[in-house]
Parts: sequence; structure tokens; C-alpha cells
Amino acid sequence: MTVLAQSAEICYTEPERKCFPVRCDCHIHMVLDGADWKRAIARHSGSVDEVWVRRVLETYQKLGFAYLRDGGDRWGVGAKARSLAGEYGITYRTPLSPLCAQGHYGGFIGEKYENLSQYAAMVTQKRAEDADFIKIMISGLMDFDRFGVLTEDGLPPETIRELIHIAHEEGFAVMAHANGARTVEAAALAGVDSVEHGAYLDTDALHAMRENGTVWVPTLSTIGNLRGTGRFDEAAVAAILESAMENVAAFAAMGGLIAPGTDAGAWAVPRRSPRTRGPHGAFRTGPGPGDGPCSARRTGRGPPAGTR
Repeated sequence: MTVLAQSAEICYTEPERKCFPVRCDCHIHMVLDGADWKRAIARHSGSVDEVWVRRVLETYQKLGFAYLRDGGDRWGVGAKARSLAGEYGITYRTPLSPLCAQGHYGGFIGEKYENLSQYAAMVTQKRAEDADFIKIMISGLMDFDRFGVLTEDGLPPETIRELIHIAHEEGFAVMAHANGARTVEAAALAGVDSVEHGAYLDTDALHAMRENGTVWVPTLSTIGNLRGTGRFDEAAVAAILESAMENVAAFAAMGGLIAPGTDAGAWAVPRRSPRTRGPHGAFRTGPGPGDGPCSARRTGRGPPAGTR
């Protein structure tokens, strides 16, 4: 599949491998509000605030969005959004909740597992709960005060391989929160369907994604929108953004698969416009060699995890 992004309007392929020009966001967080994650989560701690969810969906509808892909949460906010999205003319996909290893990043929003057996049982449960795909958390975050630094190392390659294999065996596509070249390379070699964020990649990681048909959702908004906020070191933020944009350009040039995702709901990434605060909510990539804007290239692999 070739993804052609232009101001968040893309052509994407459904199981029938047809192309539809729609305004979409392939990485959002319905549970978050772009300002205070603890307050946002507390809003739904007793039960999902349906009024809030409807308000967000209405915002997306007014902005012309027809497809949303959620990162998931353990309170059922994304699940509620999926059940309501059709009323707003929106196709909504969610993993229900992301799955994260005990003691590693992701526990604030996802479900924790202690070993692979427990993870496998959770994946089976996601099938019973009708999850659209599996989301795994396999690395830390960028340290926005220090260029090149992540908050923690990625999981071991053999663990990443098993996580992806187990989900695929259950018939799921896999979305991976992943930063760092070796972590992303390991995920791509294991057949992950999409990589979210993908900071600090190198040529080997980019080629691994390209050769294995991995869709990359680089979420540049969550970096670019930090500029001028005073919260982080400005030089570090600028360097992180420049590095990410260079990698996106390089991946596009080699014919890699890219989908637009803003990380809406993350700090400083509101939902008030199709391009969020700055110019990095959407980006332009070109088709690969010999591809038209709606062509289905490398059709052995599908669209981003969750569009199946």
C-alpha cells in the first residue's frame, strides 16, 4: 500500500484494496485532552464521560475527518468512541487498551503483563472483546531536554519478536509504540504492521521498515508543537524535530510507507485544526517509483494496523 499524505488527506486501502481520499488521523488519544493527562484520565475514572467523547467526535466531524485510529486506553474511552463514531460519519479503530510490560513505559494508560504467557492470554481476551488490532509498548519516550536520549531502552529483540508473533497468530495486526533504531529495526524484522513515533532511526532501521512493508506513523506534531512553549530545552526540541523530519524525508525517498498521525491529545497537540498548532500535524510525501497516488504497492501487506 502506498500512503500519500497531503494536509492530512490520504488515500488508504481497505481489505478490498480500494482507495478513498479522506481526511484522517492515524494516531490519536481520545482519552487525553492535550493539556493535563492526569486530569483527562480522571474525567473517565468512574465511567466514560460520553458527553466529552461526543464533543471530541463532533470536533473531528466539523474538521472533516472521516477516519481515526486510536492508541487505546484501559478505561474504555476509545471503545465508547468507536461505538459512537458512526453517528458522526467517522470510521474509528482502536486496540481497546495498549499492552505494556510490567516495569516499563505505558502503565499509565495501558494494561500490564508480567510474562509472555500472560501477554498471550491478554491478546486472546482482546479477540473476545473485539479489538481492532493489538498495540504494544516496546520502548520509552524521547527526553525532550536531551537530544538523542530516550527515557528507557527498548525491549530485547527476541521479546519483541515473540510479542508480534503471538498477536499475528491470533489474526491481529500490530501497532508498536517504538523509539530508537535497534528497537524499530527489531520490530520491522519481526513483521510489525506499524511503528508509531520512531525517533532516532538510522539507515538500517529505515531499510528494515521499507523492506518489510512496515507503515511508519512519525507523529511530528508532538515534537514540533513543543517549540516556543518554554517547557523543554528549545535547542534540544529543534534538534529532535530536525532529525525526525530528515528521517521522514529519507524514508519517503526510498519508497517507505508513511501514514499521517498527530498524536492528538498528547501535551500541546490539541484537536482544534486539521494541522494542530503548527505545521507538523500533517506532512507531504510522494509516491514511490512507478506508483500513482492511489496505487496499491506491496499488496502482500495491508494498511496501518487497525485499518484491516
